[in-house]
Amino acid sequence: MKPQIFKNIDTFRGVLGTSLPDGEWYTITQQMINDFANATLDKQWIHVDEQRAAKESPFKSTVAHGFMSVAMISKMLENAFKIESVIMGLNYGMNKVRFPNPVPVNSELRMLTSVKEIDSLGDNGIKVTFNCTIEIKGHEKPACVAEFVAALFE
Repeated sequence: MKPQIFKNIDTFRGVLGTSLPDGEWYTITQQMINDFANATLDKQWIHVDEQRAAKESPFKSTVAHGFMSVAMISKMLENAFKIESVIMGLNYGMNKVRFPNPVPVNSELRMLTSVKEIDSLGDNGIKVTFNCTIEIKGHEKPACVAEFVAALFE
């Protein structure tokens, strides 16, 4: 999948209210889950203890942290679009986040996103609110539904 390319912020404004290209699939490995657990210090057994999870978890395997899905949004957005004139982008925040479905190890995730709002930010930037749905391949309910806000500057 190639990202949708925009020359500058003015041309990007035309995407308001529409969807960006569907994301590529990412396999969530145990190593990724362990790395996230180490980075966040959240080493609950449901995430990192494969043997215990296989025996005691209702999912019969480890599952990724919900916030791991959120942390992937920036990368997934980067793969969906590019504004050539933008020199810096920042995570601005989240308005809403829900985790309707756990993500078992070795699941494949991708993001579907649309542009909900675009507001001016200073003289050379915009604040963009994205509706993001992170799908799990083969599952009806998504891993994460979020309203993600980014600041982009030319």
